[in-house]
Amino acid sequence: MTIRIAQTETDLQYCLPALLGLRPNLNEETILAMVQEQRATERFQVAFVDVGDESAPAVITYRRLSMLASGKTVYIDELATLPTARGKGYGGALLDFVIEQARQLGCQTVSLDSGHGADRADAHRLYLNKRFRISSHHFSLTL
Repeated sequence: MTIRIAQTETDLQYCLPALLGLRPNLNEETILAMVQEQRATERFQVAFVDVGDESAPAVITYRRLSMLASGKTVYIDELATLPTARGKGYGGALLDFVIEQARQLGCQTVSLDSGHGADRADAHRLYLNKRFRISSHHFSLTL
């Protein structure tokens, strides 16, 4: 299994099926535009598992932030695995990759938000097994 950081438009196209699977409310054009804007302005990265198939079986997106509460942190926006690729260790490998990236960047924390519900149980089990802890509630206001 090879994990790579997306560098090219072709790499991003390779990641689209997994990202669209997690975010069906978005379309290909919207995701590509959002990723390109975030990469240009927000130290945003896309990493993916490359197994030589027609698309990446799993993708993780993350960014480096500096916050008063946690200091230098890497925030994980998305961790997406295609349904046919679940249970093969891809999500765990991507988390390990990002944790190591955070260490190399001198970060104090890695954080993420995750929805709740029975359909999220496997994801939550993965995060807890990787020693993440539930440290806060996330509040949002839709404008």
